[in-house]
Amino acid sequence: MRSLRPGFSLTALLTGVATVGALLLAAPAAHAADTPLRDLAAAKGRAIGTAVTGGKLNGTYAEVAAREFNWLTPGNAMKWESVEPSRGSFNWAEADQIVDFAEAHGQRVRGHTLVWHSQNPGWLTNGGFTPAQLRTLLMDHIDTEVTRYRGRVTAWDVVNEPFNEDGTYRQTIWSDALGQDYIAEALTRARAADPGAKLYINDYNVEGVNAKSTALYNLVRSLKERGVPIDGVGLQAHLILGQVPGTFQQNIQRFADLGVDVAITELDIRMQLPATDAKLAQQAADYRAVMDACVAVDRCTGVTVWGFTDSDSWIPDFFEGYGAATPYDENYAPKPAYHAIAASLGGTTEPPGEGCAATYRVVNQWNTGFTGEVRIDCVDTALSAWRATWTYGAGQRITQSWNATCTQSGAAVTCTNASYNGTVPRGGSVTFGFNGTWSGSNPVPVVTLG
Repeated sequence: MRSLRPGFSLTALLTGVATVGALLLAAPAAHAADTPLRDLAAAKGRAIGTAVTGGKLNGTYAEVAAREFNWLTPGNAMKWESVEPSRGSFNWAEADQIVDFAEAHGQRVRGHTLVWHSQNPGWLTNGGFTPAQLRTLLMDHIDTEVTRYRGRVTAWDVVNEPFNEDGTYRQTIWSDALGQDYIAEALTRARAADPGAKLYINDYNVEGVNAKSTALYNLVRSLKERGVPIDGVGLQAHLILGQVPGTFQQNIQRFADLGVDVAITELDIRMQLPATDAKLAQQAADYRAVMDACVAVDRCTGVTVWGFTDSDSWIPDFFEGYGAATPYDENYAPKPAYHAIAASLGGTTEPPGEGCAATYRVVNQWNTGFTGEVRIDCVDTALSAWRATWTYGAGQRITQSWNATCTQSGAAVTCTNASYNGTVPRGGSVTFGFNGTWSGSNPVPVVTLG
């Protein structure tokens, strides 16, 4: 098993409305942006983080981690099975190493994770403890770990993955023994251990508006009403190529409206191998869509990628035939996804040869209607006219369009430029929109430029 395993123990086949489309015309150059991602993010008041493996923090791996990111998350080093493999016997070596590295390079640390149903030591899960004993063990664990890093860990994923896909509470060692209020107890204990740290609940498949994210929303609202300390929610964002939820930004905003921060905590976007130029272009558009959604909401604090290089990714070991999920390839060459992140953060340097790309997103959705938008971005190519085509996969129908002439035959849609916006200069962009109807689901199609 590779060294980075995320806060994610079940197959993350994302549900809900999803995807972004793009077309890559040539392979990117293997060089980083002139301005490191961390500087671009800082200028926007955002975090750009990565999960890291302590044993790899040397050479090129350490150089890139230090140069490009302003937050670090220990991939496995702070999980219970890592820090207390035997009862009362602690191993803080890797966690300390990562925290020391972060401090030496002006980075903040996201602690991951205190309370989880997975990656617990065998002595805990097989110990036959009573509920009272488990409560004591859990509270002592929180006290010990949070106190050790008091003032050095900026934010904690206190509770990880408490919900099932349908929005019911996951049955775990903690919920079985302590009831659903183990979440409130854990947050309260963490606040007492370090009053200065930000406290989060973290989960996967909660990126868009769906049953699971609504359950998380209702929990956070209830905790705040009760006065339980909760500072934010983490949306893990282990995504599949072409399946960024169309309601991503809407979902971030509704949590922000509760008065909590939102962080994208474990972003990667996997594809079926082999990687192709077209897949890498779509991945870049997907990364851009996630970044743009975060940048657009004031209380979205930033984005952490779950490993920055494909050589340190968990994906190949857990999803057969899938990989290439991170912004860097296995040789530390920046992929189009890296440059998409930089562009979203305001960077001006893009790799040559990317041509023009089309990005589809759902702007708003209600009952059986929706508003969509396609943005065409040109990097080193100019257009004098354009045509965007896609095929709907769930019976959607366009009813109205603007800034383009759109026609639909069956599931196939073709949109061509209006008389006034066919020219897209090198480095420029153009956007057109439309209203439509949907029923059952509203997956976002892949857009092709012709």
